[in-house]
Amino acid sequence: MSDPGSLVVRAILIIPAVSAVLLAFLPDDRTTARLNVLGTLLTLICAVTLFLVRPEPGLFLIVDDVNVVFIVLNTFVGFTTSVFSGSYIAHELETGRLTHAYLRFYHAMYQTLMFAMNLALLANNVGLMWVAVELATLTTVLMVGIYRTHEALEAAWKYFILGSVGIALALFGTILVYLASSSVLGEGLEAMAWSVLVQRASAFDPALLNLAFVFLLLGYGTKVGLAPLHAWLPDAHAEGPTPISAVLSGLLLNVALFALLRFKMVMSANSGALAPGPLMVTLGLVSVVFAAFMLYRRDDIKRMFAYSSIEHMGIISFAFGMGGPLANFAGLLHMIMHSLTKSAIFFSVGHIAQVKGTQKMDDIRGLTVSHPLLGWGLVLGVVTIVGLPPTGIFMSEFLILTSTFARAPVLAVVLGLGLLIALGALLYRLNGLAFGDAVGSNAPSRASYVPLFTHLAVVLAAGIFLPPLLVSWFQHVAELLG
Repeated sequence: MSDPGSLVVRAILIIPAVSAVLLAFLPDDRTTARLNVLGTLLTLICAVTLFLVRPEPGLFLIVDDVNVVFIVLNTFVGFTTSVFSGSYIAHELETGRLTHAYLRFYHAMYQTLMFAMNLALLANNVGLMWVAVELATLTTVLMVGIYRTHEALEAAWKYFILGSVGIALALFGTILVYLASSSVLGEGLEAMAWSVLVQRASAFDPALLNLAFVFLLLGYGTKVGLAPLHAWLPDAHAEGPTPISAVLSGLLLNVALFALLRFKMVMSANSGALAPGPLMVTLGLVSVVFAAFMLYRRDDIKRMFAYSSIEHMGIISFAFGMGGPLANFAGLLHMIMHSLTKSAIFFSVGHIAQVKGTQKMDDIRGLTVSHPLLGWGLVLGVVTIVGLPPTGIFMSEFLILTSTFARAPVLAVVLGLGLLIALGALLYRLNGLAFGDAVGSNAPSRASYVPLFTHLAVVLAAGIFLPPLLVSWFQHVAELLG
C-alpha cells in the first residue's frame, strides 16, 4: 500500500490514533482542545481527498462509492463537534464538573472514538468492522460515565450491558456469514472481505444467510437505536457530555446502520435468501411511531431529542428497507441531513443547559429573550428536524413518503401519521422553551456559534438547491445499495 490513496487511508486512521496518545498526556486544557480540533481537521482534509484518489481494495481496508459518503460525513461532524467541544468542556472545567485529568481523558477518548468509527467505515473485513464497532461502543460507554454521578454511571452501565448483548448477537451473525462464505471461498481472509462477499454471495447457502441477518439486524439494530432495542440511548444522551450526545446521534448510529447496509447488500445478491427489506421496514416504522408518542412525555431536553434520534433512525431504516433508487436516495439524503441537524440541536442544547444550570424543560423558558442566539438556534434546529419546508429534511421526508405511496400506500399513511405526531410534540415543546417570559438563569453564554449555524445553513441550502454533481453521486450510491 504505497499509492496516494493508500497513504490517505492510513492517515485517516493514524491521525486520530496518534492524537489520542498525545492528548492522554498533555496537561493544559487549551492545548488539548486545540490539538483535538487540529486532529479532526486534518482527518477531515484527508477524507475529502478520497473523492480524488482511491486505493485498490485490500483484504482489510477498502474505499468504495458507498463508504466514502459516510467517511466524509463522519469526519466533518467530528470536526465541527470538536470545535463546539472546546468551549463546552472549558465551561465544565471552570464549574468543577470535570478535572484536568478527566479533561485529558475526554479528549483522548474523543480521538479514539473517531479512530474506531473511521476504521469501521473503512473496513473490508467483517471481523475487523465488528471489532471497530465494539471499540467505538466501549469508548462512548466510558465517556457517558465521565461525570461519575450516580445517574451517569447508571446510564453508562445500562449502555454497556445492552450494547454488549447487541454486539454479541452481531458477532454470532458475522460468524454465520463467514460459515456461509467459507463453504464457497474456502477458509481465510477472502471469505470475510466485503468486496469478495458481494461478488460471490449468489453461491452462498441462503439458509445460513437468513439466520445470520436476523442476528445482525438485532445486534447492529441495538446500536442504531431502533425500537424496541433502544433502551440505552435516551439515558446515554441525557447523562453524558453533550458533545458525545451530538456524536452519538450524528455519527455512531450511522456507523451501525452502515454495517447493516453492507450485510443487506450481501443478502440482496443472493436470490434464495430472505429479503432484508421488510424486516428493516417493520423495525423502522415501529421506531417512528413509538418515538413520536414518547416525545410528549419527556421532561429532560436532551432525553427528548434522544427520542427524536430514535424516530429519525427509524425513518432512515424504513427508507433503506423499502429499497429502490428513489427510496435509497431519500434515505441517504435524510441520514446526512439528520446528522447535521441533530448535532446542531445538541450544540444549542448543550450551551442552554450550561447557562440555565439545568436540563429540565420546566425550568427553561423564553430562550429567545434571555439568550437570543441560542434560542433562535434551537428554533431553527427544531423547525428543521420536524421537516418543515424549505429544509433538506423536508425534501428527504417528502421523497420517502411519495416513493412509499407509489408502492405501499398503507405504510405511507402510518409513516405520515408518525411524522405528524412527532412534529406536533416538538413544536409544542419548542413554544414553551423558546418564547414567553424568560425563566431560570440569565448567565452569559460563551458558546461557539459557528458549528451550530454552519450545520443549519447547509441543511437549509440543501432544501433549496442540491448541486447536480451531488445528486448524481447520491443516485449512483442509491443504485449500489440495491
